[in-house]
Amino acid sequence: MSGGGLLVAGTTSDAGKSVVTAGICRWLVRQGVKVAPFKAQNMSLNSFVTREGAEIGRAQAMQAQACRVEPTALMNPVLLKPGGERSSQVVLMGRPVGEMSARGYHGGRQEQLLGTVLDCLERLRGTYDAVICEGAGSPAEINLRRTDIVNMGIARNAGLPVLVVGDIDRGGVFASFFGTVALLSPEDQKLVAGFLVNKFRGDVSLLEPGLEMLHGLTGRRTYGVLPFQHGLGIDEEDGLRVSLRGTVRESQVAAPVGEDVLRVAVCAVPLMSNFTDVDALAAEPGVVVRFVDRPEELADADLVVVPGTRGTVRALEWLRERGLADALRRRAAEGRPVLGICGGFQVLGEHIEDDVESRRGQVDGLGVLPVRVRFAREKTLTRPVGEALGETVEGYEIHHGVAEVLGGEAFLDGCRVGQTWGTHWHGSLESDAFRRAFLREVARAAGRRFLPAPDTSFAALREEQLDRLGDLIEQHADTDALWRLIESGAPTGLPFIPPGAPA
Repeated sequence: MSGGGLLVAGTTSDAGKSVVTAGICRWLVRQGVKVAPFKAQNMSLNSFVTREGAEIGRAQAMQAQACRVEPTALMNPVLLKPGGERSSQVVLMGRPVGEMSARGYHGGRQEQLLGTVLDCLERLRGTYDAVICEGAGSPAEINLRRTDIVNMGIARNAGLPVLVVGDIDRGGVFASFFGTVALLSPEDQKLVAGFLVNKFRGDVSLLEPGLEMLHGLTGRRTYGVLPFQHGLGIDEEDGLRVSLRGTVRESQVAAPVGEDVLRVAVCAVPLMSNFTDVDALAAEPGVVVRFVDRPEELADADLVVVPGTRGTVRALEWLRERGLADALRRRAAEGRPVLGICGGFQVLGEHIEDDVESRRGQVDGLGVLPVRVRFAREKTLTRPVGEALGETVEGYEIHHGVAEVLGGEAFLDGCRVGQTWGTHWHGSLESDAFRRAFLREVARAAGRRFLPAPDTSFAALREEQLDRLGDLIEQHADTDALWRLIESGAPTGLPFIPPGAPA
């Protein structure tokens, strides 16, 4: 017998689907429910490697953590990794199967994947008491409905009730709720059970007349009003959609342990991938993490991070165009700390031979690390464990570039020359003891009287965040009604709201 299920859809991208899904998962698991997350199709440059060596979206890995289960490829069978405005790498069941234009994908390939997606969902529902599914964008994308496999397409085929989340902080949430339902076909509308308001600031009683009118207009109730809370935007999905110019990563409120703060500048390269690597730095009291795109912004930085990217050669060109390449070379020559991660490691090397990603052949790197990189067609997907600075380190690798290290001091799978460090390992900074040792080294080289806190546990902080998400659901949603949805499906007799989807 299949377990219960729910699809969390949104009026827009970034309405809060990922965190609401995680919150529902954490609330359920605290009630003793065996629960799993699911997202049929994800578009993201932030990905993760499961223990079986499969690549999935980081949001689904975070949701699996909320469920207290190990993430698997079943939870995100299709991952699209943008390589520009018009094409993406298609990752199917954790393995890349090729590049495809948006037209090609929506023109037929997407429909072909519906069987795989439904099979994965059914296998999860056969194993777990409940599966909480996350939609993508809006379910009312009428131009894409015919080929949809992630919103109403999956809901219809699997008989899932749908909860629509709206971000009231953006404004227009009532029009968005009504319009979303009114642009769906009668068959789709039957599955839309109601709404969840996200990021509300103020007195909920002031909102209630609007919620009552919305119920009168649509025949659908609101299942909760979640208050706005800082620091819950964990593991964002899409680096293309969010401008990171000048963004400061949220840090601990606690004052620094030492006398100085430590300033970290992250180069906001194009097609930035896994920029969540710096979250562990931002979690340290006294560490200020900022995304930058000008060489002047590196001047007062104690550490510069060149993060991963889906376009290594493009990132190199961008660094040169902005003057950041020269600034990075100067820093390296002066012995000022620089850390390159994955694609950021590759650009710091001497040469890149790329006939796979950019197909530009041999390209000169920045030449600050004795490394040569050749892009292989097969993608490396591993979960390595090693040692650096006398501490155990765990990470994960997602890359086509194969690095030949020709000198320097060994550092994880890469190397270190002076205060310039490079590695393919994502997630290494989540290893607490290593992160503290690395920050002590950075502070010494930067001449800062900064001391890392002796007891910061990144894993514990993530657990606290997930518990806060569970608390939001438990305290501000009608959990009895939510459970009825998950267990029994959408209420019967929900009215049709015209005009419905176009023919």
